[in-house]
Parts: sequence; C-alpha cells; structure tokens
Amino acid sequence: MSNLILPEDEQILTVPQQSTTNFFYSFSFLPRDEREAMHRVYAFCRYTDDIVDADPQNNSEDIIHRKRERLMWWRNEVDKCYSGTSNHPILLPLSAVVHRFAIPRQYLHMLIDGCERDLIQSRYETFEELKEYCYSVASVVGLMCIEIFGYKYDETREYAVNLGYALQMTNILRDIRQDKERGRIYLPQEDLRRFDYSQEDLENEVYNDNFIELMSFETRRVREYFHKARAALRPDERITMFAAEIMDAIYYRLLEKIELQEYNVYRRKISVSTPHKVLIALRLWMKTRFLMRRTA
Repeated sequence: MSNLILPEDEQILTVPQQSTTNFFYSFSFLPRDEREAMHRVYAFCRYTDDIVDADPQNNSEDIIHRKRERLMWWRNEVDKCYSGTSNHPILLPLSAVVHRFAIPRQYLHMLIDGCERDLIQSRYETFEELKEYCYSVASVVGLMCIEIFGYKYDETREYAVNLGYALQMTNILRDIRQDKERGRIYLPQEDLRRFDYSQEDLENEVYNDNFIELMSFETRRVREYFHKARAALRPDERITMFAAEIMDAIYYRLLEKIELQEYNVYRRKISVSTPHKVLIALRLWMKTRFLMRRTA
C-alpha cells in the first residue's frame, strides 16, 4: 500500500534540509536576512517537488490523481500565504519573505504547475517544449532569487531565466538514468531521432557512439545558455548576484565533469565533490569582497 501523505492526513513536518545541496553552497555567504529568505524559498521549492516525487515507484492513476489533488491544495495554501492566513510550517515563515521582497504570487504558482507537469507528461517532442518546462521549474526560481538579492536592470531578469535553463538542462543530462527509472525522458524526441538513438536504447542504457554524439550536442546547447546568462549580467550587478554566480560555477563544473566522463551517465551519478564546491564558493565570495572594496 502506498505511503503517500494526503493533505488532510498531514502532520506538522520538518522543513526540508538543504545542507547537502548545491543551493547550500551558493547562499551560505549571503547576509543573514537574505540567507534566511533563501532557506524559506528553498523549502517551498523542495516541498513542492517532494509532493510530485513521493512514492516514485507507484505511478498508478489513483496515485497521480491524489498527487494532483494535493498540488491543488498546495496552490490554495500559497494563496493563504499571500493573505497571511496559512499556518503551514513552510508557508507561514515564507509569507514574510514574499511580502518583504515583493515576490510575485504567479512565480510560486508557476513552479507548482511545472512540477505537476511531471505527473502528466513524460516525453518532450521538441526542445522548445522542454524549454517551457525548464522555465517553470528552474528559471522561475531564479526570478524569485533575484528579487531577494536585489537588481537594477531588466537584463538581470534575462540572466536569471537563461541561468535557470542552463542549470535545469545540466540536471537533465546528469540524471538521465534516474529519470528514466521514473518513466521520464526529458531529452527531446527530435534530438533522439536526429542522432538515431531510440527510447529503447535509452531505457536499456545503451552507451554507444550515437549516444556520445547526442550528449555532445546537448552539452554544447547547455553551454550556450550559460554564456547567454553571463553575457546578460552587467559588471556592477555581479556583487549582488554572487550567490547565483556560485550556482553557475558549480553547475558549469558539473557539465565539464559529464564531458570528462565521456558522457557515460549510465555508469554512475556524476557530481562535483564537496571540497570543490567549497573552493568554488570561497573563491567567488572573496572575488566579490574585492569588488566591494574597489567600488566603496
């Protein structure tokens, strides 16, 4: 029997922890109020994702229906969060954050919609279709973050959107094996056909020249979005965006490691080591401190 918790059954729960995530390394050096705000946004994002990914081995119609009901309940709780009437242990502290930093309600709803898409869609025909998904589950998180960090230019919104694409697509390349075990293939079907690599090949974890060429193509595409993001960030905005730049650097290194492993994401889950993440975060924090002294 499924152990999926329904809204009406839910007890007071522990706020999701982020101590081992890439998010942790990116906002550990933020000022205290911004750091606490990011913890609360992260908890919301993680909890939303957990609703969808609970009981991953059970994809029955009944479970999917119950998860969608729970997401509908969660949307209503978000509305209560903005009216200050939610008592949920994640949304109660988030209420102060969304009002203080003027985070639009539609961002939270869009994230819920994006996560729900995983319940109703497991294949993407084109890259443009996949981009829509990436926007709703990643770029919109970036847009929430820059409201907390503070920004001056419209181009910074473009920076957040493109970095969201880059980060999510890097995750997709890393997690091909884990996702297919949940019945999901995010790589566009048009790309599979282009490189003569079938869904059956992916499901059977066929590692061949066609797969390498496919992954090389996808990696070049992801790198383009990293470059688009960096090009949109004005130099005088980098001080406030240093936490996002840490995320950029960690995920760019992850993309490089996927390349260095010759794209064999089937063999094991590729990751950036904890010491390396710490070094990246420290380097960018020190660089930001230097820029702050120069502009003081």
